[in-house]
Amino acid sequence: MLRGFHPLPKLALCLAWIAASLVIFRLSFQIALFVAASLLLLTDARVPLRRLLLLMLPFALFGFGFLTTAVLFRAEAGFALQMAREQGGTTDIAPGLVLFFRVLACGMISAVFALTTDPGQLVRSLMLHLRLPAPMGFALMQAMHMVPDLRAELLQLRMARAIRLGRPLRRLPALDEVISLAIPLLAYAIRRATRAALSFEARGLRPGRVRTNLPQPPIRRTDWVLLALGAGGLVAIQIISLVAV
Repeated sequence: MLRGFHPLPKLALCLAWIAASLVIFRLSFQIALFVAASLLLLTDARVPLRRLLLLMLPFALFGFGFLTTAVLFRAEAGFALQMAREQGGTTDIAPGLVLFFRVLACGMISAVFALTTDPGQLVRSLMLHLRLPAPMGFALMQAMHMVPDLRAELLQLRMARAIRLGRPLRRLPALDEVISLAIPLLAYAIRRATRAALSFEARGLRPGRVRTNLPQPPIRRTDWVLLALGAGGLVAIQIISLVAV
């Protein structure tokens, strides 16, 4: 369902959910958003549970400072207390817990958008509907394709190095291996950048020139229905969190 959702309404809906998480300073609301986004990743995006836990790890580490300050050391951080006072947070629940689950909720909502949206379709929709300049759009496409290509190139270099040394490929590269592969990866990135520059020149990507675009899927009635359902779900979560309090 989410993979067929038009990227622009999906982007607006995810931004609305993140904005609601930033505005409403309530623990039950943050937990509800986090659970809802996680369930969408498990059921709709078909993300395995192990990968979902790995996605949560960096966000959990970021919010762990607030959690340890608020719960383990029994002392609130000045930033957390200030945010709780400004946004109506209650004093009976640690503001650090709210900030911790806020980080997780925003991270999972971002993951929902990133894992269910085709990057090329998103950039083309921005160029067609929101008049994103063509040079900027193709630069974004190059950057999004560069990251997985670098990973694949690193794997090939590691496999070649393991075959040359006659030992099995390690799961995680050692420090000396990372240092020895830095120069080949840099050379690969320079070659890719040179090819991208030549491609830009061949496509005539210069500001102010009239361009044609391939037909893109329009925003259908189903997309508007999904947008309304997402907004309604956000309102329902807010009401349920108020009733739970």
